[in-house]
Amino acid sequence: MDPQPGVLDLSRADAAPKALFAEINSKGLGITGGLKKVTNDMKTHKNPDLRQHAPVPFKAKQPPTFKPMGKPKAAPKMPPKLVLEGKKWIVEYQENQNNLVIDNTEMKQTIYIYKCTKSALIVKGKINSIVLDSCKKMGVAFESVVSGVEIINSDSIQVQAQGTMPNVSIDKTDGCLVYLSKECLDCQIVSAKSSEMNVARPKGDDSGDFDEYPISEQFRTFWDEKKKTFVSESAEQMG
Repeated sequence: MDPQPGVLDLSRADAAPKALFAEINSKGLGITGGLKKVTNDMKTHKNPDLRQHAPVPFKAKQPPTFKPMGKPKAAPKMPPKLVLEGKKWIVEYQENQNNLVIDNTEMKQTIYIYKCTKSALIVKGKINSIVLDSCKKMGVAFESVVSGVEIINSDSIQVQAQGTMPNVSIDKTDGCLVYLSKECLDCQIVSAKSSEMNVARPKGDDSGDFDEYPISEQFRTFWDEKKKTFVSESAEQMG
């Protein structure tokens, strides 16, 4: 029965090698008697004329060509946005806006500020939290937050609490000034991979002025034999 098209006939594929090996086994070295012999005039080591070849013409390599790179295309400018989506206020791509206001807030609402530049935002009422992400030269003043304020991947940021604020998180930010009110002097500030951070607290009088203090950027870590653990202290404590 002939094999189906496209299917390898293994029985026929093995037939030729098997026949060759069978002939070798039967004839031994005598199987080479039927091969064509090579005479001396066909051997290159005895006939130098056979080793002569026409010279290959030299062809210089062309230097690689490089296309000049054009200027990278600027990212398309996104439209500014200030809307309430569910329980989250979205403030995006605001530029050179110093009169942004969010009012009619609720305590369960949050505010997410993204890629805003050279602008200022005022938040009225008590909200849950505020996040500033990838902003530059941005200022935010608010009454009170329940959870806290987070600043990440930003540059030259100012935030001011007029009421309560339990904590502030500063991450990957260069240049940040946090104004505390009398109601949030116990605020905890946690920072990481940031520089030029300062915190301002109101003076004891009623002048409305603030005293400004730097937040340490450098720390020394050492083993405390009494506490049996590693302890970190700021550069100011080292001095």
